[in-house]
Amino acid sequence: MKVAVQQEDLQLLARTLQEQVLAQVASGQVFQIRCAVNQDELMILIQHPVNVTVDNEQIFAVIEDALQSLTTYREQRVQCFLRIISEKLPYAKRDITIKQKRQEVPQPKELENTPEIPDASLFWPGTNTESSFVDEHPIEQEADEEIFDPLADAPDLTTTKHKRLVIPKLLLGVGLLGIILLGAGGYLLTRPCILSACQEIETAETLKTASRHMIARAKSENELLAVKQQLETASNALTIIPQWSPRYQQAEELKTNLSGNSQKISQVLTALQAGAKAEQETQTTTNSLGELQARQHLWRQAIAPLEAINPKSELYGFIQPKLTKYRVNLQTINQQLLAQEKWLKKITAAKNVASIATQRQNAAKSLRDWQKAQSTWQIAVNALIIIPASSPAYPEAQKLLTEYKPQLARTRDRATSEQLAAKSYQQAFNIAKQAKAYEKSNQWQAAAAYWEQALQTAKNVSQNTLYYTQAQSLIAPYSANLKQAQEKVQLTNASQQTRLDLTKTCAGQIRICTFTINNTGIIVTTTPEYEQTIQTNLAQANPENPDPAVGVTNHWQVLQEALTVISENANLPLVIYDSQGQEVYIRTPG
Repeated sequence: MKVAVQQEDLQLLARTLQEQVLAQVASGQVFQIRCAVNQDELMILIQHPVNVTVDNEQIFAVIEDALQSLTTYREQRVQCFLRIISEKLPYAKRDITIKQKRQEVPQPKELENTPEIPDASLFWPGTNTESSFVDEHPIEQEADEEIFDPLADAPDLTTTKHKRLVIPKLLLGVGLLGIILLGAGGYLLTRPCILSACQEIETAETLKTASRHMIARAKSENELLAVKQQLETASNALTIIPQWSPRYQQAEELKTNLSGNSQKISQVLTALQAGAKAEQETQTTTNSLGELQARQHLWRQAIAPLEAINPKSELYGFIQPKLTKYRVNLQTINQQLLAQEKWLKKITAAKNVASIATQRQNAAKSLRDWQKAQSTWQIAVNALIIIPASSPAYPEAQKLLTEYKPQLARTRDRATSEQLAAKSYQQAFNIAKQAKAYEKSNQWQAAAAYWEQALQTAKNVSQNTLYYTQAQSLIAPYSANLKQAQEKVQLTNASQQTRLDLTKTCAGQIRICTFTINNTGIIVTTTPEYEQTIQTNLAQANPENPDPAVGVTNHWQVLQEALTVISENANLPLVIYDSQGQEVYIRTPG
């Protein structure tokens, strides 16, 4: 057969096969189909990504069924190839012969390293093997005239077996053989469309022309069904014409034409049935992703066969309004699926974020780590909260929220506790630093107050926080520093009291003494005025009036005793000097 190929025909064929694969194969959207013609043979290349699992049998069967339904491609030998997009060579091949009656085709075979495949430029004109495909279109065929041999399929009467049967009968007489031959010849000549008129062909020829107008005028599926039945009846009537009839070839061509038109009508009717079912399904609203995907599949099943109809076909005027409507409905379903898939993606994203939050929570070793875990859980919860109740993802979102919200609360509480613990630890450290500063300036009262505050702040750090151990390490040194400061305070207070007592003791109408206090003891020095007063009193004393001397003695004794008590209270040694620096009295504690 001679094949006349036009680019637009190959593109239309590819689109038709693509829709069939899309409608009948679950992952049909990943396949790319291209067509070419080489040496009068149609070649079809099906390619797909490397990560797709392919059922070779299903793919080849879908392609073969589609070709069988297209009458234009009958009496054709077609080569089909399967290839991975990134590979140069196909990995499977099948030869399909499209005839009047479908024949068994060989099983697909795995190709060798150098498969027989035509030049890639047949599929990608003007490019190399890595280029993109050229879309395909149905192929128109022109049949070469063939010599018709009416006895081509007749039995061979010259075989040895027949000779053994015939020759003895000739010996008996040729009359019987003549009668047999005349009888057989008469039977053959009286078969339909041998010598007599061929009403079946005339009817088929008339219907071939009339059916085009009948299809073009059809307004309903029932009218199309009536035309289809007439075509089938006329086609079946042609089967009685024997192969030795001189009009057998004409009958076959008519039968192919009528059957092809009948199959196209069947294709349309099947598509309309799928469309009617899809319309019935869409009368009820649904948010189920599975139901929306099922409706999408139905619309694709309805659209694919209709898109395979050539716009120049008589059927196109009938299907065009339906095709437009179906495409709009499919677009609506696609939009609904996109909207629902958006929420399902939210679920997936929330799960991924929750996994990260769990990892951060388990590995948290600082306040910053707990804050990161808290913010990550917050992101996961926020992603689920916005999913509407009308979404199919809503039930799962609510279930996940019951898991994620408690986790968020725990991490928030822990982050808060860690933040308070960090603050307390830092405060204790800063207060202790100030206490040390007061110690350096000998402000022991302030130092003791700050050490006490620092100690209490360190003790307030929560036990279940990361700062607890560090805070505990501060308690012992802070306690020791507090004790030391308090002792210093006591010493300071005692020194002040001693100074106050000395001031009172050394004061009088005249100043009795001066004093100094240091770590070594108390040093008291009598004043010259006091000593002068004593000397004056002693000079005034006489036997008749001893009181002045007694008074001096008593005063000195009282002064000495008072200074001794002050020394004992301060637990410091006491040394008394006169105004000339002479040691007058010494007291050592104990």
